[in-house]
Amino acid sequence: MAEFSGKSIVVTGGSLGMGRACAERFASAGGKVLVIANDKASVDTAVAEIGTNATGFVGDVRKADDMRAAVGLAVAKHGGVDILVCCAGIQRYGTVVDTAEDVWDDVLDINLKGIFLAAKFAIPEMKKRGGGAIVAISSVQSYASQAGVAAYTASKGAINALVRAMALDHAPDNITVNAVCPASIDTPMLRWAADLWKGDSTAEKTLEAWGKGHPIGRVGKASEVADLVAFLASDKARFITGADMKIDGGALSKLGIVLPE
Repeated sequence: MAEFSGKSIVVTGGSLGMGRACAERFASAGGKVLVIANDKASVDTAVAEIGTNATGFVGDVRKADDMRAAVGLAVAKHGGVDILVCCAGIQRYGTVVDTAEDVWDDVLDINLKGIFLAAKFAIPEMKKRGGGAIVAISSVQSYASQAGVAAYTASKGAINALVRAMALDHAPDNITVNAVCPASIDTPMLRWAADLWKGDSTAEKTLEAWGKGHPIGRVGKASEVADLVAFLASDKARFITGADMKIDGGALSKLGIVLPE
């Protein structure tokens, strides 16, 4: 029997990047996946390419009515909810001084409130099934920040704190809650950032340079993140909860202060 056969999985931000990789990973292992994103074309493409184990939902993770309806669709189509993977997220640049209030709100609403709302409606359905697993995509920037990413870093640090709180609250319900904290992962969002910051170089060379900032010497693959997410959602990880796990190519193992040769 496939690892996730009979399981119902909800993936926010599931049409692109790490979310798409997670949706593919669960579907390929027999799971029934609900792909949530706010762009119909990307949802339709993802569902068509993932195949019969995928169902699409076009909605906004910031809106309670949308998340309630999405969970309701998972229940109607797949019988309930066993696993929630929260991948929806955006990156915006700026200090607290030059970040506009509406930009701050967008980052916090999508990156953090989206998890709150998805979990709010998914957890009662998990309880009906005797338990479940929630995995949220955080970031290495929940531990250490770059300059000029105030809203993004704040949102990711808050995700780790929320994960710990939910893990405590819902351990009696047999629901595990964990965060995955990637460094640079080759996704459309990272390529957008590379194009934004390429200067006189190219986006591809900028990605390569960012990769060399990781001791392993490259940026990560979305499929590698999906493998870790799948492990945390599996029966093999039932004693892991409230954790935030780095998948960073060794990036946070390295001090920026280098000893002279």
